Amino acid sequence: MTASGGLIRLVLDTQVWLDWLVFDDPGIRPIRRAQALHRAALFIDEVCEAELARVLGYPLGKRSLDAAAQAACLAQCRRLAGRFESVLSREERAGLPQCRDADDQKFVEAAAAARADFLVTRDRALLEMNRRRARALPFRVLTPEAFGELEIPQA
Repeated sequence: MTASGGLIRLVLDTQVWLDWLVFDDPGIRPIRRAQALHRAALFIDEVCEAELARVLGYPLGKRSLDAAAQAACLAQCRRLAGRFESVLSREERAGLPQCRDADDQKFVEAAAAARADFLVTRDRALLEMNRRRARALPFRVLTPEAFGELEIPQA
């Protein structure tokens, strides 16, 4: 199941990060637990972090975050996730399935570059791409709820 001897490697999309950092969504608890127990490692690259920073500045439902709250969310993300350079060769990029929403392709590329076991998302386009092209992906795409249903190995 894992690429690194029992430690599950995860890339989270922006909405899942918001659910964790802003909304305290109960659906994220299994991911939090796995990370806290050192059974999962989170990864983010510069492009995905830049999108998170941008989105934290938008009105989020009934709330808006001031600059201090946005900075606190980003600092927490940086504490939780290992930052890596998203370096894929042209051939590696070409070998990945294309998400029908081009704006979501960055998560596919980040998960591949991080050698992730899972890309965790609620995004319909990414989940649909997984249904259509799962065999072509070097990782699985799943929802936070589906992640919670996995049997996670002991670290």
